[in-house]
Amino acid sequence: MTTPALEPVVARTSYADLPSTLTTELRAAGLNPEDLYGAVARAISEDVPGTDATSVATIPVDLIGTADLVARRPGTVAGLAVAELVLRYVVDADVTVERHVADGDRVEAGAKLLSVSGPVLRLLVAERTTLNYLGRLSGIATETARWVDAVAGTAARVRDTRKTTPGWRDLEKYAVRCGGGANHRRSLSDQALVKDNHVLGAGGVVAAYLAVRERYAGQQPPLPIQVEVDSLDQLREVLDAGADEVLLDNMSPEEVAEAVALTAGRARLEASGGLDLEVAAAYARAGVDFLAVGALTHSARVLDIGMDLRSRTPAGARDG
Repeated sequence: MTTPALEPVVARTSYADLPSTLTTELRAAGLNPEDLYGAVARAISEDVPGTDATSVATIPVDLIGTADLVARRPGTVAGLAVAELVLRYVVDADVTVERHVADGDRVEAGAKLLSVSGPVLRLLVAERTTLNYLGRLSGIATETARWVDAVAGTAARVRDTRKTTPGWRDLEKYAVRCGGGANHRRSLSDQALVKDNHVLGAGGVVAAYLAVRERYAGQQPPLPIQVEVDSLDQLREVLDAGADEVLLDNMSPEEVAEAVALTAGRARLEASGGLDLEVAAAYARAGVDFLAVGALTHSARVLDIGMDLRSRTPAGARDG
């Protein structure tokens, strides 16, 4: 007995046929499974607009195999459920997927992250998109974990920014959480952040802060307002005006320490601008609540993950 010809090479499993455990897991991670399903479908259509020209010429349609997703270098894992969604969309809703680690786990080079069994042709079709998601998200989690380690022993949290890949914001912010970091606002609508251009338009940092506060007075829940300052004089002004969250922009660790002393607990403080891993600890020890690190998402190196095919069995042979 042989497996029927696989046509087309992508199963395009419907959203309704996905395991409910998978969609529930994605939702619990703060991801919208319906939106993610659509993104995966578009990614596969981009990669396979017709057929896989190489695989259909070289891989027997009845060949069944198992492949392992393996970390090529140490890192922190993020995106296993996303990888599974890609595999189930391309291969089949009932494809066998086994996870060997969990999101947030730190792994060494050579660690097996996930194994999948099914028609080899479809496994190869799914390979690149699966690895693109898993490698990108694990890279962000890995970079975040490096920053978290750099400020270990202090009370400071490492926080991301909106410097994310368009269309990937929820995914990338989830990866930051997997690495032990914290999320700043998701969008312009979630929180007000008064920056230098707003200050210029409003005629002063206090005027800008008060304009935002008055515009949303009485809103429930209250709109969080953060104010960016670049000097201790500006900090004094906004503290006196009632600001309870302040972004200290491009200050030295010594200036940040002065700002912390001046604030004396009246507001939460976040250091931003010019930060790197070499100075992270100095800023954290200065006493701020957060470090704003755009590099978590805009400069993270993709974690090198490969797919290794380890067993191949013609369907007829499998049936004895």
